[in-house]
Amino acid sequence: MSDERKRHFSMLRDFVGADLITLGNAACGTTVVFLCLGFLDPETPAGWQTPYIWTAFALMPLAFVFDALDGAVARWRRKQSPLGADLDSLADIVSFGVAPAALGFTLGMRGGWDAVILVYFVCCGISRLARFNVTAEALADEATGKVKYFEGTPIPTSLLLVAVLAVAFGQGATGPALWGGEYRLGPFLLHPLTLMFALSGSAMISATLRIPKP
Repeated sequence: MSDERKRHFSMLRDFVGADLITLGNAACGTTVVFLCLGFLDPETPAGWQTPYIWTAFALMPLAFVFDALDGAVARWRRKQSPLGADLDSLADIVSFGVAPAALGFTLGMRGGWDAVILVYFVCCGISRLARFNVTAEALADEATGKVKYFEGTPIPTSLLLVAVLAVAFGQGATGPALWGGEYRLGPFLLHPLTLMFALSGSAMISATLRIPKP
């Protein structure tokens, strides 16, 4: 058995600078989820709840900055780790899939149908990233090795949903006051505003939408 095959994969030794930036993306998304939980915690002082949510909103574009920087740093330093692509996808699931869904739930999308849609949205994000990882090589240009376009909308486009939620929160349109009201369909409630998550998720897994990759 060669030394290469015997070599144990070391998390610290095989990490590169770009991987740490990617983890910054994941840390932002995880913190957003924690802030949402803090907002919903009845023991959280009332005066802290609003800062919690605004901090969560502020962390979302920061996650996007980290997401953009990791690839740029890897190209600049011409050094990539074997973990890079998988780390990037996993971090994106947290920051641009789970975190936006958590914000939607926190701000009032808590009906039974809302929950189904939010879960659908996250699953679409996971599926979209998995498809990209599997098909990236086949879609890559033979000359440059780069993927020319995305199949379906990239998962960071969920920041548009977050922007809508931020405006709604700033106007006090949360909880029972969510834009569009609420409707009972069968045994569950539906807030029509949640449908933007359904549309976003469907666009991510679309096989016909092709978005040029910068």
